[in-house]
Amino acid sequence: MTSSIDLFGQVNMGYIVIESNRLEDWLRFGERALGLHVATREHNHLAFRLDHHQRRIIVTKGPAEDVAAVGWQVTNQQALNEIFSRLKLKGVEIKPGTQQQAECRGVNQFWRITGPKGLAIELFLEPFTTRSPLTMMCKGFNTGKHGMGHLAITSREPKKMQAFWQDIFDARLSDYIVQPMSGMTLDITFLRLNPRHHSIAIAAIRGMAIDPIRTQIQHFNIEVKDREDLTAAYQRCKQLGYKMAHGIGQHPNDRELSFYVITPSGFEMEMGWDALSVDENNWQPVTHEGISIWGHHNEDVSPFNRVSELQQGLRSLLKPEYTPF
Repeated sequence: MTSSIDLFGQVNMGYIVIESNRLEDWLRFGERALGLHVATREHNHLAFRLDHHQRRIIVTKGPAEDVAAVGWQVTNQQALNEIFSRLKLKGVEIKPGTQQQAECRGVNQFWRITGPKGLAIELFLEPFTTRSPLTMMCKGFNTGKHGMGHLAITSREPKKMQAFWQDIFDARLSDYIVQPMSGMTLDITFLRLNPRHHSIAIAAIRGMAIDPIRTQIQHFNIEVKDREDLTAAYQRCKQLGYKMAHGIGQHPNDRELSFYVITPSGFEMEMGWDALSVDENNWQPVTHEGISIWGHHNEDVSPFNRVSELQQGLRSLLKPEYTPF
């Protein structure tokens, strides 16, 4: 898409909304395992802080056990208007959120669209911020202009999903990873919306249009500033009995050290440290063989998990994957 406005660097991941009936377990997971600051704890609502934003991870009461929405912060009104213009040209409906919904998310107002795979994408300009000190077990998180982290999404329509993020947000290709997996090949495409190595990772099974993941996302990522916080959180998750999908290891592309823990809702969360930022003057996309340089070993994967993924993959064939255009 040709435009006089380049949106690269003007959009970052601002918050994630999760729907779950397991609020007490999410409270225990966020506060005691991950070591996050509890911003709000109510009967039907829970929120965590990572930084000066009043809310970054929001859990609302409901049966989905899934991600309900992901909020993306846009730098200014001109950039937001450009996004709206591109969406309208593609025939994508834009709906304003209610004031109550905005307050739940810790923003002044937001606009929602239905993105690839049916994931609710919410756009906002102004988060509510606070100078109140953080009470958490981690020294801090890498957020700021690069956003709170990234998403990884499995897809049966990876090319269409990639086109969405590139056409609407001017996402740039960072690189690819090819990962052998249980006799199949997983192709992963990494896209960046700003200097963070990737804001979106799109995973697809080569030659098979199936999706083995029940939830909207495969994982979301947050990044600590201190390596000791990473290892301490890993140990707390293990001690508190949370299943570890992958132990600590290092990725070949963004060089991040991380682990993957299974959240109370069943999808994974990656906590990482020391991921690189892209130098736009010298970066060239390449293909890496394997998701890890070392580590990231499966720790709590049983044959039942593999059977469930196969069953989910077969169920995914029953209906097409939603794409906005």
